Amino acid sequence: MSMNTVRQDYKIVRADREKRHGHRSFLLWFTGLSGSGKSTLANLVEVALYQKGISTFSLDGDNIRQGINKDLSFAPEDRTENIRRIAEISNLMVNAGVVTLAAFVSPYHKDRENIKNIVGEDNFFEIYVNTSLEECERRDVKGLYKKARAGEIKNMTGISAPYEVPMHPDLEIVTDHQSIEASVQTILDFIIPKLKESI
Repeated sequence: MSMNTVRQDYKIVRADREKRHGHRSFLLWFTGLSGSGKSTLANLVEVALYQKGISTFSLDGDNIRQGINKDLSFAPEDRTENIRRIAEISNLMVNAGVVTLAAFVSPYHKDRENIKNIVGEDNFFEIYVNTSLEECERRDVKGLYKKARAGEIKNMTGISAPYEVPMHPDLEIVTDHQSIEASVQTILDFIIPKLKESI
């Protein structure tokens, strides 16, 4: 970090923005294997929140990697940097008073703990989308597992790279035998009471 920078103090702060939006802001972090349903659930939850008048913004792994993080690979050190940058973006969004939904594989405990440190423990809700590797491979929405099994993709989480299961997620959604609608409702039931806390 440059020694020649000074943090700017703003006249309008997060509490002002939350009051304007009429709800609390925080980060909903969806983690799980590729194909687990993270993005699908995050998108549907956002739609439901938007319809209730909640100010939201979604961050998705593929979209971020096509833009701000297009210089990063899937090697462990780049995965860590990928998540660090997203956490900093999420922190800005939360400070803007917006409920932020982030859907990322984010396979490492230490990286998810770092997100919590960046945005603040009270602003971070980890949602573990628990879908078996077998089910993710069966879905194989993007064809990534097939390529990984053929050796065409290196560092594929769940195949040639590890996924460290969350030890104490705020919410766990087991999708193998649960409908999308039921999963979305479970998440909404968890989120909605938190929107009116401390504003």
